[in-house]
Amino acid sequence: MLNEYDDLPAGILDMAASELHQRLGGPTLIHLPGERPEPLFVSVLLHGNEDTGWEAIKSVLRKFQGRHLPRALSLFIGNVRAAQQGLRCLPLQPDYNRIWKGEGESAESVMVRQVLERMTERDVFACIDIHNNTGRNPHYACVNQLRHEFFHLARLFSRTVVYFRNPDSVLSMAFAELCPAVTVECGRPGEPHGVDHAAEFVDSCLHLSDFPSHAMPPQDMDLFHTVAVVKVASDVQFAIADPQAELSLHADLDQLNFCELKAGTSLAEVRHTDRRLLHAWNEQHQDEAERFFSVANGHLVTRVPLMPSMLTLQLDIIRQDCLCYLMERLAIPA
Repeated sequence: MLNEYDDLPAGILDMAASELHQRLGGPTLIHLPGERPEPLFVSVLLHGNEDTGWEAIKSVLRKFQGRHLPRALSLFIGNVRAAQQGLRCLPLQPDYNRIWKGEGESAESVMVRQVLERMTERDVFACIDIHNNTGRNPHYACVNQLRHEFFHLARLFSRTVVYFRNPDSVLSMAFAELCPAVTVECGRPGEPHGVDHAAEFVDSCLHLSDFPSHAMPPQDMDLFHTVAVVKVASDVQFAIADPQAELSLHADLDQLNFCELKAGTSLAEVRHTDRRLLHAWNEQHQDEAERFFSVANGHLVTRVPLMPSMLTLQLDIIRQDCLCYLMERLAIPA
Protein backbone atom coordinates (compact mmCIF):
# COMPACT_ATOMS: atom_id res chain seq x y z
CA MET A 1 0.00 0.00 0.00
CA LEU A 2 2.94 2.34 0.67
CA ASN A 3 4.87 3.99 -2.15
CA GLU A 4 8.40 5.06 -1.26
CA TYR A 5 10.74 7.39 -3.15
CA ASP A 6 14.20 8.89 -2.63
CA ASP A 7 13.39 11.91 -4.77
CA LEU A 8 10.36 13.98 -5.66
CA PRO A 9 8.24 12.36 -8.39
CA ALA A 10 8.37 14.51 -11.50
CA GLY A 11 5.86 17.33 -11.63
CA ILE A 12 4.45 16.72 -8.18
CA LEU A 13 4.99 20.29 -6.97
CA ASP A 14 2.70 21.55 -9.74
CA MET A 15 -0.21 19.40 -8.59
CA ALA A 16 -3.13 20.30 -6.37
CA ALA A 17 -4.05 17.87 -3.62
CA SER A 18 -6.97 16.64 -5.72
CA GLU A 19 -4.57 15.64 -8.54
CA LEU A 20 -2.03 13.66 -6.49
CA HIS A 21 -3.90 10.37 -6.84
CA GLN A 22 -3.17 10.40 -10.60
CA ARG A 23 0.60 10.45 -9.93
CA LEU A 24 0.93 8.60 -6.62
CA GLY A 25 -2.01 6.22 -6.49
CA GLY A 26 -1.86 5.86 -2.71
CA PRO A 27 -0.04 6.84 0.49
CA THR A 28 3.53 7.88 -0.27
CA LEU A 29 6.71 8.39 1.75
CA ILE A 30 9.37 10.57 0.10
CA HIS A 31 12.90 10.92 1.53
CA LEU A 32 14.91 14.01 0.59
CA PRO A 33 18.53 14.57 1.67
CA GLY A 34 19.70 17.52 3.73
CA GLU A 35 22.79 18.95 5.39
CA ARG A 36 21.80 17.34 8.71
CA PRO A 37 21.03 13.65 8.10
CA GLU A 38 18.42 13.01 10.81
CA PRO A 39 15.16 13.76 9.00
CA LEU A 40 12.27 15.99 9.88
CA PHE A 41 9.12 13.94 9.26
CA VAL A 42 6.19 15.93 7.87
CA SER A 43 2.75 14.41 7.31
CA VAL A 44 0.12 16.00 5.06
CA LEU A 45 -3.31 14.95 3.81
CA LEU A 46 -4.10 12.37 6.45
CA HIS A 47 -7.53 13.86 5.87
CA GLY A 48 -8.16 14.34 2.18
CA ASN A 49 -10.12 17.56 2.56
CA GLU A 50 -7.35 19.30 4.54
CA ASP A 51 -4.92 20.59 1.92
CA THR A 52 -3.10 23.36 3.81
CA GLY A 53 -0.22 21.01 4.64
CA TRP A 54 0.29 20.04 1.01
CA GLU A 55 0.22 23.67 -0.15
CA ALA A 56 2.66 24.61 2.61
CA ILE A 57 5.16 21.84 1.82
CA LYS A 58 5.06 22.79 -1.86
CA SER A 59 5.97 26.33 -0.88
CA VAL A 60 8.91 25.14 1.23
CA LEU A 61 10.29 22.73 -1.39
CA ARG A 62 10.03 25.30 -4.18
CA LYS A 63 12.10 27.66 -2.04
CA PHE A 64 14.90 25.07 -1.82
CA GLN A 65 14.78 23.82 -5.41
CA GLY A 66 18.30 23.46 -6.77
CA ARG A 67 19.99 23.36 -3.35
CA HIS A 68 20.20 21.11 -0.32
CA LEU A 69 17.68 21.32 2.45
CA PRO A 70 19.22 22.36 5.79
CA ARG A 71 17.98 19.04 7.21
CA ALA A 72 16.82 15.81 5.60
CA LEU A 73 13.06 15.66 5.09
CA SER A 74 10.78 12.62 5.02
CA LEU A 75 7.42 13.65 3.60
CA PHE A 76 4.38 11.43 4.11
CA ILE A 77 1.45 12.16 1.77
CA GLY A 78 -1.58 10.37 3.16
CA ASN A 79 -5.07 9.85 1.79
CA VAL A 80 -4.73 10.93 -1.83
CA ARG A 81 -7.80 8.92 -2.85
CA ALA A 82 -9.98 10.95 -0.49
CA ALA A 83 -8.21 14.16 -1.55
CA GLN A 84 -9.26 13.45 -5.13
CA GLN A 85 -12.88 13.81 -4.01
CA GLY A 86 -12.32 16.50 -1.37
CA LEU A 87 -13.37 14.18 1.46
CA ARG A 88 -11.94 13.52 4.89
CA CYS A 89 -11.93 9.80 4.02
CA LEU A 90 -13.85 7.62 1.59
CA PRO A 91 -16.94 5.77 2.85
CA LEU A 92 -15.25 2.37 3.26
CA GLN A 93 -11.89 3.72 4.48
CA PRO A 94 -10.71 4.16 8.05
CA ASP A 95 -9.85 7.65 9.21
CA TYR A 96 -6.13 7.96 8.36
CA ASN A 97 -5.47 9.73 11.65
CA ARG A 98 -7.01 6.91 13.68
CA ILE A 99 -4.89 4.00 12.44
CA TRP A 100 -1.48 4.65 14.00
CA LYS A 101 -1.52 1.92 16.60
CA GLY A 102 -0.76 -0.29 13.62
CA GLU A 103 -2.71 -3.20 15.06
CA GLY A 104 -3.98 -6.08 12.96
CA GLU A 105 -3.19 -7.06 9.40
CA SER A 106 -5.25 -4.57 7.39
CA ALA A 107 -3.45 -2.81 4.54
CA GLU A 108 -3.48 0.42 6.58
CA SER A 109 -1.96 -1.25 9.66
CA VAL A 110 0.83 -2.80 7.60
CA MET A 111 1.51 0.61 6.04
CA VAL A 112 1.67 2.27 9.45
CA ARG A 113 4.22 -0.25 10.69
CA GLN A 114 6.30 0.26 7.54
CA VAL A 115 6.36 4.03 8.00
CA LEU A 116 7.35 3.78 11.67
CA GLU A 117 10.07 1.22 10.88
CA ARG A 118 11.54 3.41 8.13
CA MET A 119 11.61 6.47 10.35
CA THR A 120 13.14 4.55 13.25
CA GLU A 121 15.89 3.32 10.92
CA ARG A 122 16.54 6.89 9.77
CA ASP A 123 16.73 8.22 13.36
CA VAL A 124 13.91 10.71 12.87
CA PHE A 125 14.60 14.14 14.41
CA ALA A 126 11.05 15.46 14.88
CA CYS A 127 7.53 14.90 13.57
CA ILE A 128 5.00 17.45 12.29
CA ASP A 129 1.46 16.44 11.29
CA ILE A 130 -0.34 19.31 9.53
CA HIS A 131 -4.14 19.59 9.72
CA ASN A 132 -7.06 21.90 9.13
CA ASN A 133 -10.27 22.05 11.11
CA THR A 134 -13.80 22.88 10.10
CA GLY A 135 -14.96 25.42 12.68
CA ARG A 136 -13.57 28.76 13.74
CA ASN A 137 -10.45 28.03 15.80
CA PRO A 138 -7.20 29.85 16.41
CA HIS A 139 -4.06 28.22 15.03
CA TYR A 140 -2.74 25.91 17.73
CA ALA A 141 -0.43 22.95 18.32
CA CYS A 142 -1.14 19.62 20.01
CA VAL A 143 1.27 17.38 21.93
CA ASN A 144 0.83 13.95 23.46
CA GLN A 145 3.64 14.07 26.02
CA LEU A 146 4.38 16.67 28.71
CA ARG A 147 8.07 17.03 27.89
CA HIS A 148 10.17 20.15 27.40
CA GLU A 149 11.33 19.31 23.87
CA PHE A 150 7.71 18.75 22.78
CA PHE A 151 6.72 22.14 24.20
CA HIS A 152 9.59 23.92 22.45
CA LEU A 153 8.62 22.33 19.13
CA ALA A 154 4.94 23.26 19.60
CA ARG A 155 5.77 26.81 20.70
CA LEU A 156 7.53 27.44 17.39
CA PHE A 157 4.06 27.22 15.84
CA SER A 158 1.79 28.81 18.47
CA ARG A 159 1.70 29.88 22.08
CA THR A 160 -1.60 27.96 22.33
CA VAL A 161 -0.76 24.31 22.98
CA VAL A 162 -3.19 21.45 23.68
CA TYR A 163 -2.13 18.24 25.43
CA PHE A 164 -4.25 15.15 24.76
CA ARG A 165 -4.09 11.37 25.16
CA ASN A 166 -7.41 10.45 23.56
CA PRO A 167 -7.83 9.52 20.75
CA ASP A 168 -4.71 7.42 21.20
CA SER A 169 -4.41 6.17 17.62
CA VAL A 170 -3.28 9.41 15.99
CA LEU A 171 0.00 9.78 14.09
CA SER A 172 1.62 12.15 16.58
CA MET A 173 0.99 9.68 19.42
CA ALA A 174 2.88 6.95 17.57
CA PHE A 175 5.77 9.24 16.65
CA ALA A 176 6.00 10.58 20.22
CA GLU A 177 7.70 7.28 21.08
CA LEU A 178 10.45 8.11 18.56
CA CYS A 179 11.01 11.87 18.70
CA PRO A 180 9.39 15.19 19.62
CA ALA A 181 6.07 15.19 17.77
CA VAL A 182 3.36 17.75 17.24
CA THR A 183 0.06 18.12 15.41
CA VAL A 184 -0.59 21.64 14.12
CA GLU A 185 -4.08 22.94 13.41
CA CYS A 186 -3.95 25.64 10.73
CA GLY A 187 -7.51 26.94 10.59
CA ARG A 188 -9.91 26.11 7.80
CA PRO A 189 -8.81 24.89 4.34
CA GLY A 190 -8.33 27.56 1.70
CA GLU A 191 -7.10 30.27 4.05
CA PRO A 192 -3.78 31.70 2.74
CA HIS A 193 -2.64 32.60 6.26
CA GLY A 194 -2.82 28.93 7.25
CA VAL A 195 -0.58 27.92 4.34
CA ASP A 196 1.94 30.67 5.12
CA HIS A 197 1.98 29.82 8.82
CA ALA A 198 2.50 26.10 8.20
CA ALA A 199 5.25 26.79 5.65
CA GLU A 200 7.09 29.11 8.04
CA PHE A 201 6.88 26.47 10.77
CA VAL A 202 8.27 23.68 8.58
CA ASP A 203 11.06 25.97 7.37
CA SER A 204 11.96 26.86 10.96
CA CYS A 205 12.06 23.20 11.98
CA LEU A 206 14.32 22.31 9.05
CA HIS A 207 16.82 24.85 10.43
CA LEU A 208 16.78 23.48 14.00
CA SER A 209 19.94 21.77 15.22
CA ASP A 210 18.44 20.46 18.49
CA PHE A 211 15.81 21.23 21.13
CA PRO A 212 16.36 23.17 24.36
CA SER A 213 16.33 20.98 27.47
CA HIS A 214 15.12 23.70 29.84
CA ALA A 215 11.51 24.21 30.87
CA MET A 216 9.25 26.50 28.89
CA PRO A 217 8.73 29.79 30.80
CA PRO A 218 5.07 29.87 31.97
CA GLN A 219 4.47 33.28 30.42
CA ASP A 220 5.46 31.98 26.96
CA MET A 221 2.76 29.35 26.46
CA ASP A 222 -0.92 28.75 27.15
CA LEU A 223 -1.26 25.03 27.86
CA PHE A 224 -4.61 23.23 27.81
CA HIS A 225 -5.50 19.62 28.55
CA THR A 226 -8.20 17.83 26.57
CA VAL A 227 -10.36 16.07 29.15
CA ALA A 228 -13.15 14.71 26.95
CA VAL A 229 -14.23 14.04 23.37
CA VAL A 230 -17.89 14.93 22.79
CA LYS A 231 -19.96 12.95 20.30
CA VAL A 232 -23.64 13.13 19.39
CA ALA A 233 -25.38 9.86 20.26
CA SER A 234 -25.71 7.69 17.17
CA ASP A 235 -29.52 7.49 17.34
CA VAL A 236 -30.07 11.24 17.79
CA GLN A 237 -31.25 13.33 14.84
CA PHE A 238 -29.41 16.66 14.83
CA ALA A 239 -29.17 19.71 12.59
CA ILE A 240 -28.07 23.33 12.60
CA ALA A 241 -30.69 25.93 13.58
CA ASP A 242 -33.59 23.61 12.71
CA PRO A 243 -36.36 23.70 15.34
CA GLN A 244 -37.80 20.45 13.95
CA ALA A 245 -34.62 18.51 14.76
CA GLU A 246 -34.34 16.54 17.95
CA LEU A 247 -31.09 18.41 18.67
CA SER A 248 -30.86 21.82 16.98
CA LEU A 249 -27.33 23.20 17.33
CA HIS A 250 -26.98 26.99 17.44
CA ALA A 251 -25.86 28.53 14.14
CA ASP A 252 -22.96 30.40 15.80
CA LEU A 253 -21.78 27.43 17.82
CA ASP A 254 -18.24 27.39 16.39
CA GLN A 255 -17.64 30.91 17.68
CA LEU A 256 -17.35 29.39 21.16
CA ASN A 257 -14.10 27.57 20.38
CA PHE A 258 -11.34 28.37 22.89
CA CYS A 259 -13.77 30.47 24.94
CA GLU A 260 -14.10 29.75 28.65
CA LEU A 261 -17.83 29.13 28.95
CA LYS A 262 -19.82 29.66 32.13
CA ALA A 263 -22.10 26.99 33.52
CA GLY A 264 -25.53 27.35 31.92
CA THR A 265 -24.27 28.35 28.45
CA SER A 266 -26.75 27.14 25.81
CA LEU A 267 -25.36 25.07 22.93
CA ALA A 268 -28.55 23.82 21.29
CA GLU A 269 -32.32 23.58 21.47
CA VAL A 270 -33.78 20.20 22.39
CA ARG A 271 -37.15 18.72 21.41
CA HIS A 272 -37.00 15.58 23.56
CA THR A 273 -35.35 15.12 26.93
CA ASP A 274 -36.08 11.46 27.63
CA ARG A 275 -32.81 9.98 26.35
CA ARG A 276 -29.09 10.64 26.12
CA LEU A 277 -28.13 13.20 23.49
CA LEU A 278 -24.35 13.36 23.88
CA HIS A 279 -21.44 11.22 24.97
CA ALA A 280 -18.34 12.78 26.52
CA TRP A 281 -15.56 10.21 26.60
CA ASN A 282 -12.69 10.97 28.99
CA GLU A 283 -9.13 9.65 28.76
CA GLN A 284 -10.16 6.47 30.55
CA HIS A 285 -12.90 5.94 27.92
CA GLN A 286 -15.61 6.64 30.50
CA ASP A 287 -18.70 8.61 29.49
CA GLU A 288 -18.92 11.80 31.56
CA ALA A 289 -21.63 13.59 29.58
CA GLU A 290 -23.78 14.09 32.69
CA ARG A 291 -20.88 15.86 34.40
CA PHE A 292 -20.55 18.42 31.61
CA PHE A 293 -24.05 18.86 30.14
CA SER A 294 -27.72 18.99 31.14
CA VAL A 295 -31.05 19.94 29.60
CA ALA A 296 -32.89 22.94 31.01
CA ASN A 297 -35.96 24.74 29.63
CA GLY A 298 -35.63 23.08 26.23
CA HIS A 299 -31.93 23.86 25.86
CA LEU A 300 -28.77 21.78 26.03
CA VAL A 301 -26.56 23.72 28.44
CA THR A 302 -23.16 23.38 30.07
CA ARG A 303 -23.39 22.10 33.62
CA VAL A 304 -19.93 23.31 34.65
CA PRO A 305 -17.49 25.93 33.33
CA LEU A 306 -15.59 24.48 30.36
CA MET A 307 -13.64 25.40 27.22
CA PRO A 308 -14.48 23.68 23.90
CA SER A 309 -12.31 23.32 20.83
CA MET A 310 -13.02 22.18 17.27
CA LEU A 311 -16.76 22.86 17.46
CA THR A 312 -17.95 22.67 13.88
CA LEU A 313 -21.15 23.27 11.92
CA GLN A 314 -20.41 20.56 9.35
CA LEU A 315 -22.86 17.77 10.06
CA ASP A 316 -20.85 15.06 8.31
CA ILE A 317 -17.75 15.87 10.37
CA ILE A 318 -19.80 15.83 13.59
CA ARG A 319 -21.11 12.38 12.71
CA GLN A 320 -17.81 10.97 11.41
CA ASP A 321 -15.56 12.40 14.10
CA CYS A 322 -17.01 14.42 16.97
CA LEU A 323 -18.91 17.55 17.98
CA CYS A 324 -15.98 19.01 19.92
CA TYR A 325 -13.30 18.48 22.54
CA LEU A 326 -13.44 19.84 26.08
CA MET A 327 -10.37 21.36 27.68
CA GLU A 328 -9.05 22.74 30.94
CA ARG A 329 -6.02 24.89 31.64
CA LEU A 330 -2.91 23.03 32.70
CA ALA A 331 0.16 24.29 34.53
CA ILE A 332 3.39 24.00 32.54
CA PRO A 333 5.63 21.37 34.17
CA ALA A 334 8.82 22.74 35.74
